[in-house]
Amino acid sequence: MVCAPAPLVTPLGAKIRALREERGISLKEMAAALNVSSAYLSALEHGRRGRPTGFLLHRMITFFNVIWDEAEELQRLAELSDPKITIDTGGLVPEATELTNRLAKDIARLDPEDLRFLTNEVMRRSGKK
Repeated sequence: MVCAPAPLVTPLGAKIRALREERGISLKEMAAALNVSSAYLSALEHGRRGRPTGFLLHRMITFFNVIWDEAEELQRLAELSDPKITIDTGGLVPEATELTNRLAKDIARLDPEDLRFLTNEVMRRSGKK
């Protein structure tokens, strides 16, 4: 099923926005507290910027004053939030290159349910949780 394009967002961007909204913090307030521009923070939330540096991520965790589990979740989401990933399939089997190219070409045509299924299947087959 092909659906309308969703607004750009990364897993980390969605979580940061949710934390801000839960706490009633504006983008401008958070940006000032972190000493970054509102434009940068907005771009980070909307997937127009890659994942933040470890230093900035730590400052965000401190800013939100989250418990250990939530801090680990933010770190995990940051690792999964590079919107312009490059995959080197050199030295892998031809099927890896084909899969990578098919995803690159067709990922925008998959709906969220398909993407969740594929993500779960890759995690299951690779032994990840």
